[in-house]
Amino acid sequence: MAQRLLVFQSLWSMERRHTDGYERTLEENVRMIAEAGFDGVSAHCTKREDVKRLAELRKTYGLAAEGQCFPTTVDDLQPVLELATEFGLHHVDLQPDVRPRTQREALALLDGWQRLVEQVEIPVYIETHRDRMTTDLYFTLDLLDARPDLKLLGDISHYLVGREFAWPVSEENHALMHRILDASWAFHGRVASREQVQIELSFAPHRKWVDLFLDWWRYGFRSWRKRAGADDTLTFTCELGPQPYAIIGPDGNDTTDRWRESLLMRDWIRELWQEVEKESARESAAV
Repeated sequence: MAQRLLVFQSLWSMERRHTDGYERTLEENVRMIAEAGFDGVSAHCTKREDVKRLAELRKTYGLAAEGQCFPTTVDDLQPVLELATEFGLHHVDLQPDVRPRTQREALALLDGWQRLVEQVEIPVYIETHRDRMTTDLYFTLDLLDARPDLKLLGDISHYLVGREFAWPVSEENHALMHRILDASWAFHGRVASREQVQIELSFAPHRKWVDLFLDWWRYGFRSWRKRAGADDTLTFTCELGPQPYAIIGPDGNDTTDRWRESLLMRDWIRELWQEVEKESARESAAV
């Protein structure tokens, strides 16, 4: 085997929230995701009946899964790890649903979660996300200084918005983002601008932001390949959320087809991985 990329689709992203009131069933969504060629899904891992139902559907299509959780205490993670182990999840995405004011408070939680993680074989990654422990870029970088082995799940859209980086992005800010990417072991994908957390991928005026994120993800893929094991898998979850993440028009509906844009992002990410893979092969041959 060799290092591989798995592209997941978020089930949250499959929610239409359209004014016509129609929502697809879980079965329809999983079938769409599988038939479109995604490698897996991302979903909550908090209620056993929901995780079990999804596991049965995933087995039908051979899909892997990321399990999301939102613990507020150390003990909140234990049942999640039990579910993840029982139903064979690829990894757990931990959004720490706490907003500590001090590093001491944050590190106490991270250390407690790490003690639990060491008891299972499934990886657990701390997501970078607004309104969570990791809401602020600088605070998260301080956490990395204190715990250099902290494994993140990089959803970097939140930091572009949170810090409202000026355009063009400065070398200083690129360096800060690279530190986050160097600690990221999985990724969630959307494209942000400095004012909006999720912009339309297919709009020509947004291309500069698309290229910025593709460059960051390229860096993140290169970094991961150097850190990961020879047979490890990297996951990238397409996570184009429904409104209010998605921008809507005066009719109250999305301005673009988010499903089609998810497919577009999937293709970009796979092409990007192939570029990095070929680049790595050339570097190895030159040694």
